[in-house]
This record gives sequence, C-alpha cells and structure tokens, in this order.
Amino acid sequence: MTKTAIVVLADIQGEESLGRVFNAMFLAYEMNENGQNATLIFQGAGVRWPAELSKPGHPGHDLYQAVLPIVRGACGGCADVFGATESLANTGLELIREREIPGVGGIIDLSQYTRDGSQLITF
Repeated sequence: MTKTAIVVLADIQGEESLGRVFNAMFLAYEMNENGQNATLIFQGAGVRWPAELSKPGHPGHDLYQAVLPIVRGACGGCADVFGATESLANTGLELIREREIPGVGGIIDLSQYTRDGSQLITF
C-alpha cells in the first residue's frame, strides 16, 4: 500500500488558502476513510493553520477535528520563522524538529517520506 504525506504550505490569508487547507484536509479524511495510509503535515507558512482551525467558529473546525488523529504535527523551525510557535503550543500539536537547517532550527524532514516510498502532495 502506498503511503501519502499531505503537506499544507499555504498561509492563512485569502480564499485560495482556505481552499487549499480544506482540500488537504478533505483528501486526508477521504484517504483515511478508505483505509489508505495518509499523514497530514503543516509546514512553511501552513504552520499558522492549526491555531485557526482549532477555533470552534472556524468553517474548517469540524473537518480539522475529524483528521486530527492523522496529523503528524507542525514544523518547529517553520513555526519559529512564521511567528506561530506560541499559537501552536495552545493546539497540543507536536512541533517537529528532526532535521537541523542552518539559521532556522529543526524542521520536519520531508525527504524521509520519499526515502520510504511515500508520495508527497502539497497544498
């Protein structure tokens, strides 16, 4: 069975970004529902999404809650760069810092997914 890492890179501003995160979550939901091995990751400016999606009044809140069990976490270095470290702390998501990058700190090592044969889908 193919493994899939779905990566949200889109920032929280604008309708297109909202569409991207909805489509990422819907794909993760659909794949999980069909028994496929999928993981949802927040990286880059996308690390701002979990705090927004955690708000009960957000239109994506219910879908986010449904996919939360397959969310791997958020990129720690990206959270630092994009000012989301504090807001992510309130979500309970793990800040992943598995690969050191000069000047940034630890980030999620997306290359591990390609090494293990996973496909990467970015939004």
